[in-house]
Amino acid sequence: MTPQDQQDRADRSGLLYGFAAYAFWGLVPLFWPLLEPAGAVEILAHRMVWSLAAVGLLLLALRRWSWIRPLLREPRRLGMIALAATVISINWGLYIWGVNSGHVVEAALGYFINPLVSIAFGVLLLRERLRPAQWAAVGVGAVAVAVLAVGYGKLPWIALTLAFSFATYSLAKKRVGLDGLESLAAETAVQFLPALGFLIWLGARGDSTFASEGAGHAALLASCGFVTALPLICFGASAVRLPLSTIGMLQYVAPTFQFALGITVFHETMPPERWAGFALVWLALALLTWDALRTARRARRELADAAARAAALSATVEAGVVPEAGLVPEAGLVPETVIADVAVSDVAVSDVAVSDAAAPDARPGSISGG
Repeated sequence: MTPQDQQDRADRSGLLYGFAAYAFWGLVPLFWPLLEPAGAVEILAHRMVWSLAAVGLLLLALRRWSWIRPLLREPRRLGMIALAATVISINWGLYIWGVNSGHVVEAALGYFINPLVSIAFGVLLLRERLRPAQWAAVGVGAVAVAVLAVGYGKLPWIALTLAFSFATYSLAKKRVGLDGLESLAAETAVQFLPALGFLIWLGARGDSTFASEGAGHAALLASCGFVTALPLICFGASAVRLPLSTIGMLQYVAPTFQFALGITVFHETMPPERWAGFALVWLALALLTWDALRTARRARRELADAAARAAALSATVEAGVVPEAGLVPEAGLVPETVIADVAVSDVAVSDVAVSDAAAPDARPGSISGG
């Protein structure tokens, strides 16, 4: 098998893993109603407890424990993990409540506008500079929120809270610097004791549904760990096989599925004002994606040109010939600038990722979709 054949196979398997991850997150609204009559907070607590169990077993099987001791020696990273655990708890809990309360479409909106919120965070918190198309996308997104506020008769607070909490979560994860499974294990370790304490308290009051609704209901609650871990594993498998720009495009699969479920399965209403608001959001995302792909193509071209010039220079030097003027790139200019452009374009496409499993660290959209 040639290297090209191996690369093609890796691309195909990466696409399959990536689509499986985001499709799973997109279909997860079908799962939360199965856990009723448990309330959103009880479901959330079970998700925290069983997710730690599931991820712990995976790490045990893979023997990936070496990250724990260095992490415990870094209080700043532990603080970031605590922050990430807090905001993803808000995100998970609100998403579960939104789905089971008939707000699937608005929850999907939150993950559609998450890339725009991430860009705003980059400008306000990280002092990043935006290209004109990115500014246009953010402006169109702001107009979309205003149109949707008119359509809903109030700010779409569920969507905004989901988007801002996930953007904050992604930012905290980037500062932690752990891979997906390790990061989820650390976050659920922070969540575990409060969640377990709540479940014990709920059981002592006689309000727990875990034991009172039969074995099937208990098994469904326990499967929350599987529902959280499985798409994360698929995402991790795709992330090592695909370029970030491709993963960034895949992240829109999850909210698209959620939006379609909200209309076709949960029969939520979509008056004209909401369609107009969503159309503006999709326009903003199209602008963002077009700009990112254009920038990535230009950066790859410049990298190829720089490599060709470097190869020509090397051949000239080896031949003992003085290189012609213009053949030598300015020191430090082309490689660093071009590499920076590639990094910016990839972030622009992915815009921090991606959901609920959220987005492992530097990768986009890692766990999207509640």
